[in-house]
Amino acid sequence: MLIFLVFLVVSCAVYWCWVRRRSRYEPPLLPQSWPLIGHAPLRTMDNTRLWELMQLVSHRCLEADGAVTLLLGPQTVYVLTDPEMCTAVANTCLDKSEFYQFGRRWVGDGLVTADVPTWKYHRKLLNPAFSQQVLDGFLGVFNSQARRLVADLEDIEEEFDHWPHLALNGLETICLTSLGMEVNTHEDKRLNKQFFHALEEMFHIIMERVTKVWLYNDRVYSWTRLKKREDKLLEVLHNMSNKILQKRKQELKDNNNILNQIDLLGGKFKPFLDLLLELAEEKSVFTDQEIREHVDTMIVAGHDTSANTLMYTLVLLGSHSKVQENVYQEILEVLGPDRDVEKQDLSRLVYTEAVIKESLRLYPIFPVVTRTLDKDIKLRNYTLFSGNLCFIMVYGLHRHSVWGHDAALFRPERWLDGSLPDSANAFAGFSIGRRGCIGE
Repeated sequence: MLIFLVFLVVSCAVYWCWVRRRSRYEPPLLPQSWPLIGHAPLRTMDNTRLWELMQLVSHRCLEADGAVTLLLGPQTVYVLTDPEMCTAVANTCLDKSEFYQFGRRWVGDGLVTADVPTWKYHRKLLNPAFSQQVLDGFLGVFNSQARRLVADLEDIEEEFDHWPHLALNGLETICLTSLGMEVNTHEDKRLNKQFFHALEEMFHIIMERVTKVWLYNDRVYSWTRLKKREDKLLEVLHNMSNKILQKRKQELKDNNNILNQIDLLGGKFKPFLDLLLELAEEKSVFTDQEIREHVDTMIVAGHDTSANTLMYTLVLLGSHSKVQENVYQEILEVLGPDRDVEKQDLSRLVYTEAVIKESLRLYPIFPVVTRTLDKDIKLRNYTLFSGNLCFIMVYGLHRHSVWGHDAALFRPERWLDGSLPDSANAFAGFSIGRRGCIGE
């Protein structure tokens, strides 16, 4: 027993000395660290407090020359807001952190959650599906959905939450462009709303796991009511995507021509699902499950990101009347009072594009990007050691001093007057580094 105690004390002393020696090379420790558990208590909170904490940590990191260290119990987490540091990590380490695993039962090995070898292979195969020619084919859908959204909102006279309207419209849009599925009948709309509510609830469940440490262990989580609710939601989500996949496969088989574009909402285009089925047919590269996982990922990543960007853009326009008037006048000048958008119009909507980019800067789609470090990374003043996590705070990156003294302000003109940062890595509106968003 005495030998064991001596061994334990010596081991703890050696470990303490090793940690102390290593910490000299790491970014400075964020204040308010507790003994043994570090900053772990900060993890257990609701979504609102988590958002406030993210803002606070970002600003502390900016004050500390762009890098700090968090201790979450035994886990060391590096937090970065410096453009060059963020890019170095994002380009060097492509493995995503454990947090992304909470969504794998839902979207499997889609591009967001896949391991690095799977991501590299599938990303290369899917790149042609995001060509400009393919996207131009969706313009009829975008115009039709824009008119549908305006009609949905125009009769509302009192204060209201515009998020449900934007999110549901975004979901319909992504279903049209990804699946070639129209939402016309009462039953279509009912199923779409059921699917939408299941999507929203799944997001909340994933965030609850992120903020509650005791739910990280799959065995513990499997005994909770939250897991049972997730199972029911996954049944709704997977059933719908599986039915759509099988229905589309049968339609293409009956037509005996997988290359045909479909005529929908006044324009011809090929849905994302058809492109996946074409690859599976011609090159035998995707199974039905892999196709469903990519479609599920596209639905999630496509509708939520677009709707969020619209939501923040509208909030910012409503809060800045002069900017709103400038956008309105530009649209009138380019499109007139009631004309659909054509692809040549996009290059003329210069101020409108600046507004959207500024909205993405202040409220990025991915406010935090996480990586697992599989190697040591030497930065300007510090070393980040392998085996630890890294939080790339895009929210803080977009408020870095390279953006100027008014980095916290909504000023679309910065995209037009030559005052953008010299660093090409200062903007990460579509994530950052080699594993950036395919939707960019």
